Amino acid sequence: MRSAASPGPSWEAASAGNGSQGRPAAGSSPSPAPGSAAPNASRAAGWDPYGRDEELAKLEIAVLALTFAAALLGNGLVLLALRRTARKASRVHLFIRHLSLADLAVAFFQVLPQLCWEVTYRFHGPDGLCRVVKHLQVFGMFASAYLLVAMTADRYVAVCHPLQTLRQPARRPQAMVAAAWALSLLLSTPQYFIFSLSEVERGSQVYDCWAHFVQPWGPRAYVTWITGGIFVAPVLVLATCYGFICGHLWRNIRGKTRKPRAAAAAGLPGGAFRRGILPTPCVSSVKTISRAKIRTVKMTFVIVSAYVVCWAPFFTVQMWSVWDAQFSWIGR
Repeated sequence: MRSAASPGPSWEAASAGNGSQGRPAAGSSPSPAPGSAAPNASRAAGWDPYGRDEELAKLEIAVLALTFAAALLGNGLVLLALRRTARKASRVHLFIRHLSLADLAVAFFQVLPQLCWEVTYRFHGPDGLCRVVKHLQVFGMFASAYLLVAMTADRYVAVCHPLQTLRQPARRPQAMVAAAWALSLLLSTPQYFIFSLSEVERGSQVYDCWAHFVQPWGPRAYVTWITGGIFVAPVLVLATCYGFICGHLWRNIRGKTRKPRAAAAAGLPGGAFRRGILPTPCVSSVKTISRAKIRTVKMTFVIVSAYVVCWAPFFTVQMWSVWDAQFSWIGR
């Protein structure tokens, strides 16, 4: 299946194009133009050099349609729930709202064009539209990843450095969100120069939106860059932030449980806390604050885990396809 991170079958050693597409093997002679005797003979034999596995294509279309519907429904419900929230929107609500918008961008700018592309098999449109579609496909992926990093970094500051949260400007979260969107737009710009509408094979008169590389190592560099920028680097930042958050919460919980024990060891009566002799807020209110923080951290952790689980197989196969010379897509 084509994807935003798949350069397409513009090279033979490690192709990452449409999995349902039938292509000649590496080193074969260029296929003649459609309508000549050789393609007609191929069609008579049941194999079309410009065809594809229709059964596999139907499965791809069904999966993409289901993915689009789930993304549209799920994120739409999240945005509706945030809109109906009576209390003032918190920092977490701001990040979740933009995360949902980024996921909708992936749905409309990546999944939906991909679905239409699978239905038509070949890209139908001018060269400019080809470049814009490829840019927007990667833009949504970058935005989803970097907004998740921004939200996790905000939770790290709130849990591990709460005083900085109080001192920082009220618009700091908005600045982080804006920076994530701007960086995503910038890093996805190279798509304009990599992809273009071109012939599948020279002289074939069959066109598709594919990537082109001057050097033979171009596909590896491209897929490695996309994987590192959208998946590896964000996951490393997320793992680091959560490592510090978990360590801080663990030390906080241990410190709170030791306070009553220390008071008992000092000979204070057991009812001193209940009668108000000692300042109970040092235990109860701090515990309440920690529970609120832990709740938001758990919610963020679930979102991060879903991101890693959903994208890990895709980027693993993409890296495998360009770094393993023996790799072959289905239908090739």
